Order: sequence, then structure tokens, then C-alpha cells
Amino acid sequence: QVQLVESGGGLVQAGGSLRLSCEASGRTSRRNAMGWFRQAPGKEREFVAAIAGSIAGSSSLTLYADFVKGRFTISRENVGTRVYLQLNSLKPEDTAVYYCAVRENWARSSRANDYDYWGQGTQVTVSS
Repeated sequence: QVQLVESGGGLVQAGGSLRLSCEASGRTSRRNAMGWFRQAPGKEREFVAAIAGSIAGSSSLTLYADFVKGRFTISRENVGTRVYLQLNSLKPEDTAVYYCAVRENWARSSRANDYDYWGQGTQVTVSS
């Protein structure tokens, strides 16, 4: 089993920033790809960003949803299994519960069905 714990959400004004953190534990390692998704009220869960597992330098490989447009950055800590999502230039439409996910594969993916374990989510609220 794998456990994921997200943190760092909160209330911020439009234009502000937050840094989300996801710590993975259990049967996982840096070789596993990880991703961030979000779900706003009344909407389906959508892909935000993903990062490949640390295999042969692949950990620098990232993938972003089009709506990110350079505002968000996904990264890994240098050691361990923590992954971050830096949120900049936040907009009210970014308001959602943000979920961290890990897949039992090194390759990054934008498809929710490719991920095997999910965290409980952290709320991000952006006021106008």
C-alpha cells in the first residue's frame, strides 16, 4: 500500500501564490511517477501536472495541463518521495481540491486512470 498526504492548501487572493506538498510513504519510491489533479465543485477531476520517476535522469520530465500556462511548477525534493506543486498567479477559477497521485510506473501521464493511489486532497481557494 501507498499513502499520500497533501498539505499547503489555503485561502489566497487572486494573483497570489501557494506551494502544495505531497509526501508519499509505503510501497513507493522515487522511481514512481507522480501527478497533481484538481476538482472544483460541480466539475470533473482534471489533470494539472505530472513528473516522471527518477530513472536515468527522467525525473526532470514534466507534463502540464494547457491551462497552467507557465503559472504552476511541479518538482521533486532531491532525496525522498516528496513532490511539490508551486502555484503562482492564482485565479479564482483555480479554486478546487487538489489531489496528489502516484502510479506504479515511471512514465508521467495526464490520465487519472493511470494512477494507482490517491491522497485525500487539499483545498485551494482563490478570492477575487
